Amino acid sequence: MSSKKTLNTKNLEALGAQRLAELLIEISTGDAAAKRRLRLELAGAESPDEAAKEVRKRLTVIGRSRAFVDWQNRRVLMEDLETQRRAIAGQIAKADAVEALDLMWRFMALANPIFARCDDSNGAVIGIFHAASTDLGVIARAAKADPYKLADQTFEALTRNDYGQYDGLISVLTPPLGQEGLEHLKQRMIALSREPVQRPPEKERRVIGYGSGGPLYEDEIAERARVSTVRQALMEIADAQGDADAFIGQYDEETRKAPRIAAGIAQRLLAAGRAEEALKIIEAAVHRKPSNRDWPDFEWEDARIDVLEALGRADEAQAARWSCFERFLSAQHLRDYLKRLPDFDDVEAEERALDYAQGSRSLLQSLSFLVSWPSLDRAAALIARRAGELEGDHYEILTTAAGALAGKHPLAATLVLRSMIDFSLNKSRSSRYRHAARHLMECSSIASAVTDFGAFETHNAYETRLRAEHGRKSSFWSLIS
Repeated sequence: MSSKKTLNTKNLEALGAQRLAELLIEISTGDAAAKRRLRLELAGAESPDEAAKEVRKRLTVIGRSRAFVDWQNRRVLMEDLETQRRAIAGQIAKADAVEALDLMWRFMALANPIFARCDDSNGAVIGIFHAASTDLGVIARAAKADPYKLADQTFEALTRNDYGQYDGLISVLTPPLGQEGLEHLKQRMIALSREPVQRPPEKERRVIGYGSGGPLYEDEIAERARVSTVRQALMEIADAQGDADAFIGQYDEETRKAPRIAAGIAQRLLAAGRAEEALKIIEAAVHRKPSNRDWPDFEWEDARIDVLEALGRADEAQAARWSCFERFLSAQHLRDYLKRLPDFDDVEAEERALDYAQGSRSLLQSLSFLVSWPSLDRAAALIARRAGELEGDHYEILTTAAGALAGKHPLAATLVLRSMIDFSLNKSRSSRYRHAARHLMECSSIASAVTDFGAFETHNAYETRLRAEHGRKSSFWSLIS
């Protein structure tokens, strides 16, 4: 049974309406956001129309503001925006979906002026507008919006999508747009693509930056934005209409050979029941040379596997999955491979795969795979055998590995932690001293669990050596408690 002092609805109700009202007045004093929330609730209690008026007034005030919002004041703005969004999508939409639809469009129109004066480096504010964009689809359906008017509003929105606030809007609005609205939007986009380019006289062209090729002109950037907007919109409309050919038509022959583009085209051809054509697209893709390859083209690999399955070439699809595992130590492709094997065959195949992973030339790739699979016994054995090769700057992999191994394999976890400590101190990376100090204390904490350090230094010997070699790094040692 919870205490009567616990903050919950039941306990607060026991205080009575008058006392709660007094508390709300007291708490909201000096808090503009809280006062606005309370006024909105009072307006909603009077009638949905009054709530709509309150929201409309607040949107106007927000739209007129010109004050810059830094990261310190961003939370206040976010709370204000979220309050208005929820009121529109909630109580107002339930009472009058048509009114809510108009208000939500007005809300979305705030994005450009807000981002022009707001620091949204962490992407928190844009998330509110993406949520509002999703609300638009729900409200438009409830309002039974006219598809032609909705298409026109969508067109205007997409041509003012300066900060990506309308990304994915066509997908969201596909149900209320219907085929009529989608076709109307498509024709408007095609018309926009055919409008003559208005290039100002050379002396009037405005330079807004410089690139590797020289000055960047405002009219050139605007034209690129227009082309990109039209292409993206037409591709999304094609997807909404299930028109694979219209989607493919947005790419020229050469661009279709890019693995990621080829994969997207192939998946749409598959959905249209055109597997043979999908295979031709996949096979025509041109891959970068392995020496210049930063990341595997998994989208292309997966599309190829899907195409082979659709063509009834299951053995080739399985071979492709195994190949992906071998080349990239892809855990997902191995899981998919094992799932399709007969009973008991999967056990033998898994052991063969783990042997292969453990023997990989790339220590970090092998360690990451074995920890995530998980096969911690093998990961620990790998570390013991190749501890000297651990590169301590790859903390994103090593920190995860140390945490996973600490419980049952404290020596392996210690060796991983030491690699990060050594890197920070040997390279004098003072920005990482705080983490290195924490790692050293973790080593001390788990040292008693190590029954045999074998050929490796004990914790005391290791720390003694660190103090001898790096004793002058006082900013590090001051962090050790």
